[in-house]
Amino acid sequence: MRGQTENPILPLDHLALRGEDDADALVLRDRTLSYKDLRSRVGLLAGWLRGMVPERGGRVASWAAKGELTCLMPLAAARAGLVHVPVNPLLKHAQVAHILADSGAALLIGNAARLASLGEGDVPADCLVIEENAAWEAASAAGVALPPGDGGADELAAILYTSGSTGRPKGVMLSHANMVLGAHSVAQYLGMDASDRTLAVLPLSFDYGQNQLFSTWHAGGCVVPLDYLLARDVVKAVARHGITTLAAVPPLWVQLAELEWPAETAAHLRRLTNSGGALTVDLVRRLRALFPQARLFPMYGLTEAFRSTYLDPALVDSHPTSMGKAIPHAEILVIDDAGAVAADGAEGELVHCGPLVAQGYWRDAARTAERFRPAPAASTYGGTAVWSGDRVRRDAQGLLYFVGRRDAMIKTAGNRVSPQEVEEAALATGLVAEAVALGVPDARLGHAIHLVVRASADADDAETALPGRLMQELPNFMQPKAIHWRAAMPTGPNGKIDRAGLLAELVA
Repeated sequence: MRGQTENPILPLDHLALRGEDDADALVLRDRTLSYKDLRSRVGLLAGWLRGMVPERGGRVASWAAKGELTCLMPLAAARAGLVHVPVNPLLKHAQVAHILADSGAALLIGNAARLASLGEGDVPADCLVIEENAAWEAASAAGVALPPGDGGADELAAILYTSGSTGRPKGVMLSHANMVLGAHSVAQYLGMDASDRTLAVLPLSFDYGQNQLFSTWHAGGCVVPLDYLLARDVVKAVARHGITTLAAVPPLWVQLAELEWPAETAAHLRRLTNSGGALTVDLVRRLRALFPQARLFPMYGLTEAFRSTYLDPALVDSHPTSMGKAIPHAEILVIDDAGAVAADGAEGELVHCGPLVAQGYWRDAARTAERFRPAPAASTYGGTAVWSGDRVRRDAQGLLYFVGRRDAMIKTAGNRVSPQEVEEAALATGLVAEAVALGVPDARLGHAIHLVVRASADADDAETALPGRLMQELPNFMQPKAIHWRAAMPTGPNGKIDRAGLLAELVA
């Protein structure tokens, strides 16, 4: 591959080696781990994992709230030569069952309440299930601590499951190089150092959420994980822990901008980062007014290549709608329909090249071939690139602007939701004969899920029963904001349901 990075790529677990021994690394509810403690606990967990799953490259899944296990598992699994499969704690049994079966996980560690929600058939017969406290007790009893790992840069380190525009979630394969270079890239352009304290409010099952840990530890700083109930909890945590770095998605920024921030609390924040959807011009102005001393970093990314662009904070006020330029270790090209680099101001597809490009979709050659294709001839890296399907344009200064998506993905509250997955859940209830899930623009969510359905002929109580059944089967972020009942679905010339017409009807 042309254009190789100059930075040496160490195994992912080496991020635990960077901070000073007595410096704070991780603030838990009941105690704080120093970097010395972090190194010790990662080694202990890795030693136990190696004993439980001796096969190199075996998959180990975690499904729990933020805590010591979910924060340390990425490093411990890497040290043990295993592949970590973090499961979104908001998912319910059907989604978890798919992830366990698809990944071939040999071990699932979770908290008691989540594990109790799994039914017969949800866990493959060859997958062990262990409660997180029992796992730590077993690791402590075993007392085997592994030294820093020796995984190769291209060795698989994690599989992150993300929804596609059609079908069930697909697993994105990330190497040690993908994740380590991502940590270096973000720590570099954010200007992080050992004095930084990051409030980790995003799910650790997402690449954006995991990088809260990795970029902070790369800089030798401290992470404070938080599962919040209310936006006000975030304000309190910033004050309590002297937080300097806060990453969020637009719906949370909307809530935070509506709150009163004591001046001394707001002053702690040095940088704010956003991804998972664009900030509106109004929201940018509100955040700049609330946190005038903080640098605001609008960013664009996709799990298949971790992250692609960021906007220099110095340009936020003058170019509030721009996605910015490529992050370190990424090459971003705008390619027109003829396969050439698009002219300034012309629309084209965003193509991401370079060492942050993932290894493809786990056990899915067909979908990998659709998204991961040879880099354009203009690329300085060559090799495989991610063809995003997103339409963008580049101005004369090289700044990028988002135009639209080519697929039907619903981006809601920072989550990517497959319409087909919501539709399948509705159809599986037997209460509806047809179902269409659509994303409708929403000021707070980015897009809200609206479900248009036609009742089954023999379902007398469908309208009353469907919401409750969906609550049982889908996580909260997949729940429809509204359900619209139709006696018949409109169809287009090809006989298929007219999705465009339904959407136009809903937004009118």
